[in-house]
Amino acid sequence: MLLFRWAMLFLLLAAGVCFAFYVGTGQQRFRHWGLRILKWTVLAALGFFGVLILERIA
Repeated sequence: MLLFRWAMLFLLLAAGVCFAFYVGTGQQRFRHWGLRILKWTVLAALGFFGVLILERIA
């Protein structure tokens, strides 16, 4: 559980850094990387919380 929380924190931080680089440089590749990291982070979080909800129901 703690490992997952740290992984989510670092992934969100990495997405934020990519967006900051995009704002600073204007290069589209940083925006694409930030969106890609953010998308997979959100999907992983939804899966994780889905498992927690199912575990609580059962």
